[in-house]
Amino acid sequence: MNTVPFPPAASRKPRNLAQGVVAYIADGIRNGTVKPGDKLPTESEIMRLMGVSRTVVREAISHMQAAGMVETRHGIGTFVLQPAPAQALGIDPSTVVTMRDVLAILELRISLETEAAGLAANRRTAAQLQALRDALDRFQQQVRNGGDTVAADMEFHLAIAQSSDNRYFHDILGQLGTNIIPRSRLNSAKLAQDDPVAYMERVIREHEDIFNAIARQDPESARAAMRTHLSNSRERLRQAQERAAPK
Repeated sequence: MNTVPFPPAASRKPRNLAQGVVAYIADGIRNGTVKPGDKLPTESEIMRLMGVSRTVVREAISHMQAAGMVETRHGIGTFVLQPAPAQALGIDPSTVVTMRDVLAILELRISLETEAAGLAANRRTAAQLQALRDALDRFQQQVRNGGDTVAADMEFHLAIAQSSDNRYFHDILGQLGTNIIPRSRLNSAKLAQDDPVAYMERVIREHEDIFNAIARQDPESARAAMRTHLSNSRERLRQAQERAAPK
């Protein structure tokens, strides 16, 4: 049974003090500093770390109990609970089969990932930018070696979602899985009547545009580059769908 030694909190207090305590402890749980079964510091220790009153600490603990994050054992302390399994979004990846399904997923991605890219440009850390660069390099290597581009493409888009500092973007894309990449279901280059090499080189350039905008912390350019990238995919598939439709 471990009592977790939390680092001192940031000096700037959030507007809602109880929610600030909840966010502080929740961050520790998400990044693995605090693990299921660990005992939280005492009320007095949290008061000292956060610079808040006992009432604020108790309100925060009450919120976390209601959310199923912790449980308090009277006379012993407050302990971190095992997170509940992630709830499915109601999207069954196995149903993403037809070209129409893939187009619908692309429309969803345009709305989600455009904003995620803009947030990533504002919020990314140096380490996250390096992870993005590494993912992009692996994608380019797979393209030029004729390897599995789907997994590498997915890694790049997940890294952007991670850099948004909003875990729900990452959670949604992660639940959709490789279905977010049209090539996992369809031969995109063939459908677009495009040379496969030229097609993938264009995807690389589009990825580079997204990366460069995030690197220079230009949110509007990052949004525009992501929207262009995904809209190009949608337009190529839409045109292919029209050509395949009965006359």
